Amino acid sequence: MFFLHVSSALCLRDWYFGQRLCSPVFVSLQVRVIPLELQKLFAHLLLLDQLAASTTDLTDSFGWSSNEEMSQQDVQELNRILFSALESSLVGTSGSDLIQRLYHGTVVNQIVCKECGNVSEKQEDFLDLTVSVNGVSGLEEALWNMYVEEELFEGNNLYCCGLCNNLVRAAKSAKLRKLPPFLTVSLLRFSFDLTKCERYKEMGRYTFPVRINLRPFCEKAERADSEYEYELFSVIIHKGGCYGGHYHVYVKDIDHLGNWEAPEEEAKPKLLNKDVKPPDSTLEREDPLSVLKAILSREESNCVLVDQLGQKLLDKIGVSWNKKFRKQYGPIGKFLQSHTDTFLLASNGTRVHLKLAGSAAPEPSQSADGEKMVDLSSPSDEHHWFDLNDSIVRPIREKDIEKQFQGKESAYMLFYRKLELQRPAEAKENPRYKVPVHLLQEIEEENGKLTQTRLEFDASSNTVEVRLHLASHYRVENGALQLCSSPQESVLQLPFDRRKTVGDFRLAVYQMQDQWEGDMALTVAKSLPAGLHLYDMLLDDSQSLYSAGVSDRSDLFVWNGREVGGVSIQTGEDWEPVLLTLLKPMEVVEDAAPGSGLCESPRGVSAGTTLGALRLALGREEALLCQEERAQGSPVSGWRVFPQDDMQKTIRELALRDGDSILILEPQALDTSQFTMNGDVVTVTTPSECRWLLVSYSPGGVAGGQEEGKTVQIPATGNMQESRRDSHYSHATGQFQDIKTVHAAVRG
Repeated sequence: MFFLHVSSALCLRDWYFGQRLCSPVFVSLQVRVIPLELQKLFAHLLLLDQLAASTTDLTDSFGWSSNEEMSQQDVQELNRILFSALESSLVGTSGSDLIQRLYHGTVVNQIVCKECGNVSEKQEDFLDLTVSVNGVSGLEEALWNMYVEEELFEGNNLYCCGLCNNLVRAAKSAKLRKLPPFLTVSLLRFSFDLTKCERYKEMGRYTFPVRINLRPFCEKAERADSEYEYELFSVIIHKGGCYGGHYHVYVKDIDHLGNWEAPEEEAKPKLLNKDVKPPDSTLEREDPLSVLKAILSREESNCVLVDQLGQKLLDKIGVSWNKKFRKQYGPIGKFLQSHTDTFLLASNGTRVHLKLAGSAAPEPSQSADGEKMVDLSSPSDEHHWFDLNDSIVRPIREKDIEKQFQGKESAYMLFYRKLELQRPAEAKENPRYKVPVHLLQEIEEENGKLTQTRLEFDASSNTVEVRLHLASHYRVENGALQLCSSPQESVLQLPFDRRKTVGDFRLAVYQMQDQWEGDMALTVAKSLPAGLHLYDMLLDDSQSLYSAGVSDRSDLFVWNGREVGGVSIQTGEDWEPVLLTLLKPMEVVEDAAPGSGLCESPRGVSAGTTLGALRLALGREEALLCQEERAQGSPVSGWRVFPQDDMQKTIRELALRDGDSILILEPQALDTSQFTMNGDVVTVTTPSECRWLLVSYSPGGVAGGQEEGKTVQIPATGNMQESRRDSHYSHATGQFQDIKTVHAAVRG
């Protein structure tokens, strides 16, 4: 990650944008590519419509390989390497002394002889001031130790004076002689433990001021105080240990190029906190204008600091502005600007006033208490700070810098600028300031391509294919809609942008159906095992398809909203059809194959239908309805008879699901050997599982003879799958029996 744009974007940018670095002679020299790529990078950072700008071209201009680009780089060393490369690349141009003028300072080391007063001095240039962290409380103490304290040569440690030509007492000190416009301070966070023979990171508290006067650390000179006043405008932060970590940076927005919004307060209200007032019952919590007016009206002067307004709103209603209103109304500052008839800003936009109804509002230039007012439609002059962390940029407050005084995540490099430096008025809120025309054209083309790519992506990601089911191809049967033609004819595929409204979609369907007459209803449908069922109707034509819940492969039923084929339609979850399996005893014919003795048929039943209504619809008013209760691993199925009270319950209330079976038995069926009833449980025995037979026998050999018949229960033996050649059908049991076995049992 590069932080050059943090420490020097304002100064280097203006110079680079003012040079013709794209001349053929310049580009022909490979070393000169570095300034050209920096110029391009600054333009991309300012104007390209992307979250992050790539630094690949810049690192390629260094001659780095992919391994060097991916290796850990110390930001201080990288800063020096880059500035050195820039100085080399600018030799022979009008900017050859640019780095020297902007960043280089001078330190003078002096040794003063206490005997003759001779001064021996040595001058050194610096690109950044490297200050100690270990054992020092902060930057000012470190500078005091470096440039105010003197080292004395005395006792056994004397200084050899060149003028006295003798060992004498002397004092050694250092002073700042020349201060650069931009001062870079590197903090020695990493140290070496000689005892443990390992590196470690200093994580103790180390303070540094937002504004600093360097006069005490400089040579005495008759200069104005303004030349020594510096303000902090950037802090590079290192998170991690001495063997690796991550950099991010705090930046002051000097040119007002960012869109700063007050960060959401970290402190959340506690339910038991006495300071948090419950919401006012008379307060319109859903109306932000009413909320803010109520807050300001309860202040003595009807005004409050803008920074405190968000916290007061949080205390008042228990929810922050960002969570409650931001999505609909935007940032709180933008909301205030859009209601100039109600609010006024004072003190350079840091204080908001409430205009009282029925009283004369103060003049825009001066408030009632004498404060200077500012038009809400114009941005504030206050500088704001941002945290740049890879592609994530978030607003922060100046007080958040104090969090980086200590800890595993702490300040690593500080960047100060002279307070007297003034940015040109035309640079304020103008990211195109001094950007060359050819770069503006190039970026406009790239932004156009990005816009087109995003439009194509949005179109593809928001285009859904809706399946339209036409009512004319359906009939109502067993509580559900059933197709009466092929799916190709009855179902139409319609691709559509889900961001468009229901009204737009309805119009598109009208255009597809030229012969449609009357009202058109669009209802969400779903294919169920029993058939197609309808749910919610799309009524709000101003609502988007996405908001209406329409997604890819959604089913919509196109009808008149009342009936299909003359049959009224019940819609919604309460009327979902359930596909049940109805079982009843099989009526055996002569050629019927042996089996379970039950015939089954599927039937769709509306979930809102009562069990009694189902029995009535089947024409079996006296029949018993049973629900299967098969024990796991048992070949015999048990059926619980629905009690009479269940006849008034719906299919949904009985928790019947698709595939559940219901046995329908006439009372006389219990007289057979296939069905046995014990309490409210009916046991069904299939022919292959039959263990006994009930046989009616007449001595004369003919049923219905003069002699009284005889009924006996006999065991069932023999192979039921044998040919019927040796079998006899018993009408009493509805079963085939082995003739020999039957005769033997009866004679006994």
